[in-house]
Amino acid sequence: MSVTVRRVRAGEGDRVRTLRLRAVSDPAASIAFLTTLEQERTRAQEFWDDRASAAAAGDAAAMFIAERDDAWLGSVTVLVRRGGEVDHTGRRISDARADVVGVYVAPELRGTGAIDALLDAAARWTREQGFDTLALDVHADNARAQAAYRRAGFVATGEEFTGPIGPELAMSRSLRTL
Repeated sequence: MSVTVRRVRAGEGDRVRTLRLRAVSDPAASIAFLTTLEQERTRAQEFWDDRASAAAAGDAAAMFIAERDDAWLGSVTVLVRRGGEVDHTGRRISDARADVVGVYVAPELRGTGAIDALLDAAARWTREQGFDTLALDVHADNARAQAAYRRAGFVATGEEFTGPIGPELAMSRSLRTL
């Protein structure tokens, strides 16, 4: 069966929550996500409903999901940051940028190209918002994620920093050819 990638819809908060709980339960979650399973479990349903609604429309955030046979098996979120804001790692942003966060692909979908399809959808949306570059941060020890990002066209920017979960590398992908 093939995988479909689409933007999340308002009203899908339950499904957003379920996928997030699965993601933060992954064995690599401690070097992939800024929150824990325990933290995510305590969030009220309103939080998840609001997250789905915010990521479903508008130009501040977009969440893309990979689904097969109506099962959600992956996600990527893009957050648009304005100059002067503080990002998810606590760094002050000097210029507007678009950041990929919350990347997850279920084990049964890994190696199928789903991550590439999710990142391509995120890149197209980001380009439509007027950005020439898509940025992300990845834990220095998360070799699997780094390899997937490189395959999807991301390159290290040379910026390294210590974030909330340890040593991080900044990567970016040019969107000029989209």
